[in-house]
Amino acid sequence: MNPLTLLNSLPGALAQGLIWGIMAIGVAITYKILDYADLTVDNSLCTGGAVAAVCIIGGMNPLLALLCAVLAGALAGLCTGLLHTVLGIPAILSGILTQLALYSINMHIMGGKSNVPLLKTDTIFSKIIGWTGINKQLASLLLGIGVAVLMIAFLYWFFGTEIGSAMRATGNNEAMIRAQGVNTNWTKLLALTISNGLVGLSGALVCQSQKYADIGMGTGAIVIGLAAIVIGDVLMGRLRSFGSKLTSAVVGSVIYFVIRAVVLRMGMNANDMKLLSAVIVAVALCVPVVVRKWRLKKAYTEGGE
Repeated sequence: MNPLTLLNSLPGALAQGLIWGIMAIGVAITYKILDYADLTVDNSLCTGGAVAAVCIIGGMNPLLALLCAVLAGALAGLCTGLLHTVLGIPAILSGILTQLALYSINMHIMGGKSNVPLLKTDTIFSKIIGWTGINKQLASLLLGIGVAVLMIAFLYWFFGTEIGSAMRATGNNEAMIRAQGVNTNWTKLLALTISNGLVGLSGALVCQSQKYADIGMGTGAIVIGLAAIVIGDVLMGRLRSFGSKLTSAVVGSVIYFVIRAVVLRMGMNANDMKLLSAVIVAVALCVPVVVRKWRLKKAYTEGGE
């Protein structure tokens, strides 16, 4: 492995980590606040990318295409929320059902094609390059930082409002917040809508960054999101503020993509990346449990002596 080649690949990995970190924030809203993993993410990310690609090809401004992608992702989350709250379908199953339906919807959005290229069109990245004259990696890095900071700041403000606090309370103690007169079905619905809106935004940025939308671009996204959250918790778990929890998802995503860049440069097969993601999540989730059990056992042993 050439160290210089690895260093040259790091800016791209950092940029990808920031862009996918927006998706990780969306996953964190359901996983950390509502306490379950929303499997809609795997295809709502593709929905955002597909909508953005079709809009840009149709002549729409790339920035407006991002907004359309957010709306498309939010609608996907709304469907999952309605299945769960109105029809009473379990949370995990409602996500799976929406994910399956989105595959066909995404194919229709892309005109029956599994891949929609953006090779001869302007994207938000090419616009920034044209305005500033910087290279693509730096443009991706700056845009990723800007969008991530903006989303974290907005969500920090939103979850400090009365509605946002009710959403957080729903995940902590649903029975208690319901006893306070809050409609928890509404808070769940709103959380899923916001979560998948962010995922759609991430999908649109990924699509514009790689210059194409693909039907399989979101496969395994939930695992990447969970890996980012877990890595972020390990690194920043002692920070208790809500803003730090949102930030940790982005930090975890960046670390994940840096690790990914390193292992790929070391010669690891790209097809094994999903396996690596699963191992990272499994190890990161079980280590705190093992450490806690070891400390309890040690304390019990010392107390017995």
